[in-house]
Amino acid sequence: MAKFDENYFKLSEEDKKMQDITSIVAEDEQVLWRGKPKKSAYILNKVLSMLPFALIWLLFDGAFIAMLCVFGPKLPTFFLVVLIVFFAFHLLPVWIWITNIVTANRQHKNLEYMFTNKRIVIRSGIIGIDFKNIYYADIASVNLKVGLIDKICKVGDIYIKSREGANVLFDLENCYFIVQKLQEIVVDLKMDASFPNALRPENNSGYQTKYTKK
Repeated sequence: MAKFDENYFKLSEEDKKMQDITSIVAEDEQVLWRGKPKKSAYILNKVLSMLPFALIWLLFDGAFIAMLCVFGPKLPTFFLVVLIVFFAFHLLPVWIWITNIVTANRQHKNLEYMFTNKRIVIRSGIIGIDFKNIYYADIASVNLKVGLIDKICKVGDIYIKSREGANVLFDLENCYFIVQKLQEIVVDLKMDASFPNALRPENNSGYQTKYTKK
């Protein structure tokens, strides 16, 4: 029988690098910013996002489950099994809420955002690691939303609408500064695509297409 040591399933340094968000950066690509949601705000929003709805749903079903516990022994076994299966599925919103809370820490650990001079990259996942690319040329709008909990935690959510759909960068600190810089990049690169520097007069400096960290 083959022998295996305790490091058999241990990730190598190369495997860890492949999961890092910077592993997909091209040679001619520059990282402008990278960051994560504020952990306390992210987990708190996960807990509170479905809380009222889940509690109302649980109280409603709880009343019927309590009646089932009282009168259940008097019901036929088949009918009792059907009711148990029904409520197990009917409580799905509650299970989703609990799952979001249980997995919130794992989601936050794997969630990271990166802006380069070409695209926005979103790294996410619970079991596996997913990478999503949003190219600046495809972005239609960039908006900021700051709710009550966000304001208390001093964070905000950036909503990005693109050709591929809508994406949200959750619970970012310094959100006003970040959204302002992101809007500038999107506008500049779109203008460069519409009005290339070669077609501009010499006294027109045009828009900058290369960005550096300040």
